[in-house]
Amino acid sequence: MAGFEIITNNLPVLTVVLPLMAGFLTPIVGLIDRRLPWYWVMFATFVILLITSSNLVTVIATGTIHYHLGGWNPPFGIEYVIDLLNGFVCLIIAFIGFMVSIYSKESVKKEVPGKTTQFYTVFMLLITGLMGITITGDIFNFYVFLEISSLTAYSLISMGDRGDALVASFNYLIMGTVAASFILLGIGYLYAVTGTLNMADMHRLIPNIYESKVVLAALAFFMVGFSIKVGLFPLHAWLPDAYTHAPSTGSALIAGLMTKVGVYAMIRFMFSVFTPVFVIDMTRMTEILSWAAALAIIMGSVFAIAQSDIKRMLAYSSISQIGYILLGVGLANAIGMQGGLLHILNHALMKCALFLVAGAIFYKTGIRNLYQFQGLGRKMPVTTTVFLIAGLSMIGVPGTVGFTSKWYLALGSIDAG
Repeated sequence: MAGFEIITNNLPVLTVVLPLMAGFLTPIVGLIDRRLPWYWVMFATFVILLITSSNLVTVIATGTIHYHLGGWNPPFGIEYVIDLLNGFVCLIIAFIGFMVSIYSKESVKKEVPGKTTQFYTVFMLLITGLMGITITGDIFNFYVFLEISSLTAYSLISMGDRGDALVASFNYLIMGTVAASFILLGIGYLYAVTGTLNMADMHRLIPNIYESKVVLAALAFFMVGFSIKVGLFPLHAWLPDAYTHAPSTGSALIAGLMTKVGVYAMIRFMFSVFTPVFVIDMTRMTEILSWAAALAIIMGSVFAIAQSDIKRMLAYSSISQIGYILLGVGLANAIGMQGGLLHILNHALMKCALFLVAGAIFYKTGIRNLYQFQGLGRKMPVTTTVFLIAGLSMIGVPGTVGFTSKWYLALGSIDAG
C-alpha cells in the first residue's frame, strides 16, 4: 500500500519522467530485438494515457494539483501544475500518442526503413517535451521542454525517405530557432523586471508594472514566437513542407500535437503569466490576434483548395483550422474560448486521423495525388469512411464535434460584436 501511495502522489512528475525514461530505454530494447521498440512504445504510451486520465480525474474531484520538484517550494524550486486546462491537453497528447503508436508499426517499417528504433526513441522524447511544456509552472523549464519538443520534431521530419524531407526539416529548424529566440528574449525581459521564473509569481507581480515598456516588449516577443510555432499565417512558411515530407506517423504527431500544444502555451502565457486586463484592455493583443486568425482561416482554405497532394492539402487546411482556434482565443469571451478549446480537441483528433489515413493510402497504393483517388472507396472502404468522417468534422457538418466547436465560435463572435 505504501508503494502504491508513493506512485499515486508522484503521478504528476511521472507524466514527464515516464516518457523520458521510455525514450532512453528504447535503443536498449531495440538491441535485444529490432521488433520490440513498437511494443515497448505502445505499452509506454498506454501507461501514460492511464496516468494523464488519473491526473484529470483528480483535478476534477479535488482541484488543481501542485507538485514541487525536490521538495523546494516555488519560486525557488520548479513547480508542476495540473489544472483543468492542461489536464485536458495532457490527455489529448497521451491519447493521440497511444493511437499513433498502434498505427505506426507497418507505416514506420515502410517509410523509415532501418531506422525504427531511432524513430521510436525520438517519438517518446517528443511526448516528453510536449508533456513538460504543458504542466510546468516554471518559465525557463518551459523553454527547456520547448527545445526538446522542437529538436525531436525536426528529427522526425528529417526521417522522410526523400531529400525534400531534409530540406523541410532544415527550414523548420531555421524558423523554429527564430521563434525560440523570440520566446527566450521574452523570458529574459520578464525575469529582468520581476526577478522570478515562476509563472504564478510573474502573474502576481506584473499588475504592478503594467506601464513598463519591457513588459509590453516581452508580450510582443512571446506572441511572435508562438505565432511562428503554431504556423499562424503569414508566419507559416515552415509548416506545409514539414507536414508534407515527414513520415506519415510523424506528420500525424506533429499536426495533431505540436501546434495544439503551441496554442495552449500561447493561452497560458496570455492569461496566466500576463493578465486578462493587460492582454485584452491595455494592449488589445486579443483584437490583433482575432484579425490575424481571420486572415489565416481565409488564406489557409484558399491554399488548401489549390493542392493536389493530399498531405500538402491537409497541411494548408491546418493553417486554416489553427485560425479557428486562435479566433476563439482572440474573441476574449467565455463562449469563444470554449469554442477554441473544443476545436483544439476536434483538430487534434481529426487532423491526426486524416494524416494517418493519408499514410494508409500511401502504404497500400503508393499514391498521394488526389486526382488518382478515383475508385479508392471500393478498394479501401474502411479507410475512406474514416477519411470521410474526419473530413466532415473538419468542415463542421452538423452531428460532428467540428460543428459544435464552430457553433460556439459563431456565438462568441456574435457576443463580441
